Amino acid sequence: MKIFVINGPNLNMLGVREPDHYGKETYSDLVEKIKSHCESKNIEVELFQSNHEGALVDEIQRAYGKADGIVINPGAYTHTSIALLDALKAVNIPAVEVHISKVEEREDFRQISYVRLACKKTITGKGTDGYLEAIGFLSKDK
Repeated sequence: MKIFVINGPNLNMLGVREPDHYGKETYSDLVEKIKSHCESKNIEVELFQSNHEGALVDEIQRAYGKADGIVINPGAYTHTSIALLDALKAVNIPAVEVHISKVEEREDFRQISYVRLACKKTITGKGTDGYLEAIGFLSKDK
């Protein structure tokens, strides 16, 4: 089993950006947590982060024919990007949307998720452990 974990804008600033919402773990901590978890479950994982929408689309497309699942935290593009939605629909790979914070309890504009329309599940408010839950969901889905 191979899973792509794709992170959008500002995820590289974990631990610095609004720690009250996103916690004190750094992006490096997140990467290590995911790699360690996947290694223990015999899951191959590729991780990617970009602040650029087109790079995220490219990575979703790169997963075609290579990945059994996608875990995606699109960051702010969650609420604006039809391009990410279309890319997820195009590759037709089972996907899970993850948000570190509980977006449903935040600002009104965060209540809209375009990518959710192409995802089998959405996980919010579980910190970085939400990624592990998403990986577990996808690995059982196969």
